[in-house]
Amino acid sequence: MRRADRLFQLVQIIRGRRLTTAAFLAQRLEVSERTVYRDVADLQHQGVPIEGEAGMGYRLGAGFELPPLMFTQDEASALVAAARLAQSWVDPALARDIETGLGKILSVLPPAARVSAEALALYAPALGLGDALRARLQTLREAVQARQKLRLHYRDVSGDASERTVRPLGCFYWGKVWTLSTWCELRNDFRGFRLDRMDAVDVLPERFRDEAGKTLADMLRQVKARTAEAKLLEQQHK
Repeated sequence: MRRADRLFQLVQIIRGRRLTTAAFLAQRLEVSERTVYRDVADLQHQGVPIEGEAGMGYRLGAGFELPPLMFTQDEASALVAAARLAQSWVDPALARDIETGLGKILSVLPPAARVSAEALALYAPALGLGDALRARLQTLREAVQARQKLRLHYRDVSGDASERTVRPLGCFYWGKVWTLSTWCELRNDFRGFRLDRMDAVDVLPERFRDEAGKTLADMLRQVKARTAEAKLLEQQHK
């Protein structure tokens, strides 16, 4: 990669994150951390408002703008592939937004790159989710974004029915199956629920705020710790 391209990519990476360490930049750009320190210093000297320092992490100061991006032919093809795959497995509103966003990207490409990207022979027929599940996914996703509590009418793997009031934290796709990760007020713990086992979903007027120990980040840390513990036990029994 030419140094000019590397510097451009470095700014793009920092721009897209709250705080970016030199180690992360070095890994993404496939260079040493010393090279990252030197590149950042050069960019700062040229007037790019990169804040932070070695050992702490970097972020881009407010108000800095780069020229409009131009995608390569391979990048454009990758975006088309990702969009086609995603549209079969997301809710109707997101699918429409994907189509609109992709159209905007393709419209600014050179004609040859656009034709090549649109001719990509990779397709995902709309066989993923039925209309009812797609509509439910949209309801759940919007509740996560609005931080709005839900009442789930749910049947477990044995067919036993229950009602749960939950704080929706995130929707996860596992390959043909979507689940909703939540803080369950009945169990006072994190719980996951498959969308295809929900008989009904009621969006409640009550909203919630983050509380220590009940957030998505807390859940992910718990999962990571349990996974590490399971691997350790597996190694001990080998």
